Amino acid sequence: MNLKSTTLVAALAVLMPLAAHAQNVTTVNGKAVPKSRVDTLLQQASRAGQQVTPEMQQRAKDEVVMREIFAQEAERKGIPASAEYKAQFELLRQTVLIRELFADYAKKNEPTDAEAQAEYNKVKAQNSGQEYRARHILVEKEEDAKRLIAEIKAGGKFEDLAKKNSKDPGSAENGGDLDFAKPDTYVPEFGQAMAKLKKGEMTETPVKTQFGYHIIKLEDTREAQFPAFEEVKAQLKQRMGQAKLQEYQDQLRKAAKTDYKFSQGGQ
Repeated sequence: MNLKSTTLVAALAVLMPLAAHAQNVTTVNGKAVPKSRVDTLLQQASRAGQQVTPEMQQRAKDEVVMREIFAQEAERKGIPASAEYKAQFELLRQTVLIRELFADYAKKNEPTDAEAQAEYNKVKAQNSGQEYRARHILVEKEEDAKRLIAEIKAGGKFEDLAKKNSKDPGSAENGGDLDFAKPDTYVPEFGQAMAKLKKGEMTETPVKTQFGYHIIKLEDTREAQFPAFEEVKAQLKQRMGQAKLQEYQDQLRKAAKTDYKFSQGGQ
């Protein structure tokens, strides 16, 4: 071996322990604490939407070193041999396996923009049509509703009478204003009566529903409003991803060979 090769071997001998040390946070009682544990904790924090800061990185290092200290003491006391530990460890093993299975599926089956656009078009079509902005006054008795209709026809202001008399806590203080909505968002009797009105008109007779008697006034109509695709794309893809994952879970359950009968909530 010549001088150059001898020098190279010596240099490698010095560098190799340094490289190995770089992969570890420290040692505890002679046992290495791998840096990969810190990386795993930080990845979990990132997955949960937390911002990885230098302070968090330091806390993660503190955490893995303390875990190693405590784990070594648990091993020294023979805890891994206990039945309770083995049972808990198996549950934890399954939890991690299942979490990673679903994360892998979600990553490989993320909804595409085209799929999201198709879902958007479908939902938009279902929510198209006329929206109605109405006011109403809700009372318990039909005679009270008839009295209020007479007062309005005699010049009483609908909004003021709604604030004073309506039993609907959600709209009374706003003068009975229900904002824009489609007729099918209300109980059938109310929605049908509202849709028959023209702008500015009021129901001539009380409208009875399960809540009581209503006086309805139509303020305005418009084409149903719908947000632009780009505004809701992220939420759509998230919802579609959750639906895909649920379908995957259902497929796995149905394909499994077992005579176990799931409860209704587990199906």
